Amino acid sequence: MPNPVQFINQVRAEGSKITWPNRREVVTTTIMVLIMAALTSLFFFLVDLVIRFGITNGLQMISG
Repeated sequence: MPNPVQFINQVRAEGSKITWPNRREVVTTTIMVLIMAALTSLFFFLVDLVIRFGITNGLQMISG
C-alpha cells in the first residue's frame, strides 16, 4: 500500500493525462444534445397524442 505522498504523486500523474475538450467540441456536443432532446420530446409528444386519440375514441365507441 503506497504512503500518502506516493498516492498524491500518482493522483497528479493521472490528472496530467486528462485531455479536456476544446471550445468547438463542447459547443458541437451541446448542440447535438439539445437537438436529440428536442427530437425525443417531439417523439413522445406524438406517441402520447396517438395513444390519447385511440383511448378517447375507444371509450366513446364503448359508451355509445
